[in-house]
Amino acid sequence: MRGVHFHMSDSQRARFSRAQQQLLHPTSKLPSSVCVNVSDTIPGYQEEGILKGHGTADLNGEVVATLCGVVERVNKLVLVRTLRVRYKPENGDIVVGRVFEVASKRWLVDINFNQAALLMLSSMNLPDGIQRRRTAVDELSMRSMFEENDVICAEVRGFQHDGSLHLQARSLKYGKLENGQLITTSAYLVKRRKQHFHHLEQYGVDMILGLNGYIWVGVHTDVPNLEGQGEEENGSEQSTKSIVKSSGDATDGKKDSTSLRVRENICRLANAIRVLSSLGFSLSLELILDTFETSIDWNIDIKDMLAGEFYVRIAEREAERRCSKSNV
Repeated sequence: MRGVHFHMSDSQRARFSRAQQQLLHPTSKLPSSVCVNVSDTIPGYQEEGILKGHGTADLNGEVVATLCGVVERVNKLVLVRTLRVRYKPENGDIVVGRVFEVASKRWLVDINFNQAALLMLSSMNLPDGIQRRRTAVDELSMRSMFEENDVICAEVRGFQHDGSLHLQARSLKYGKLENGQLITTSAYLVKRRKQHFHHLEQYGVDMILGLNGYIWVGVHTDVPNLEGQGEEENGSEQSTKSIVKSSGDATDGKKDSTSLRVRENICRLANAIRVLSSLGFSLSLELILDTFETSIDWNIDIKDMLAGEFYVRIAEREAERRCSKSNV
């Protein structure tokens, strides 16, 4: 569990300590749930034929851990999965980043990696929607698409031969993000899932769980349907233009028309993510919505979600839930 930094009374600190002990020391006795530190002997794996995987080593005939983490076993393979790791990009990862420089034919994007990611002009959908070679006119109009401090969503294309990390945004679901909040968390809290784009229709909010630890919560933006728009060529061109405009002029028009309820939902969801991130819980759609709805059921104001009492109650509830599951 990560260290949390908020004011707590003595009684709250005692309650939080008890919940923390329950979360750090699970009651399950299965070998796959054993937490180990560096140089700890991994119990139950002294039989012959054991294959030592990542995070393990052989010392005086015993299997010891070389990393802090959780012991996992796959058939005869024993490995240690670290609880905290830095973000390691993989092809196809959905990431959220912030543009910090507009260079020649490329944007430099901060994606919480140890180097800047490159989004090439050739890897972007053009405003006219036509597949063609990029010209000098396109390069001069790069700032009309993205400029410094813009928050964008993109997909990891991969590493090039020179070691640079490249992104791409060729699909209509990628692009500029506006009218929302960017929450920065640790990348290990966001697990790879089938879906990272979530439209919460009942709240009028879109949420993107970036695998790099950057999470976006903002006003829902309708994506025009490419079907049934007349002629195929003209329809695709008009749709692409409307998509590009939706990240610019259309969202500008929504800035003043966003209802108070939607803005409150955005703030409450963002605070729910901040609470779960500070407590070190994995950030899934189900857990975020559960924390969101729990704050409403408990009549917790949005600003009070970041107070010590709400942190303690969420930790206690999660500890009770895990204990009940382990006793089943």
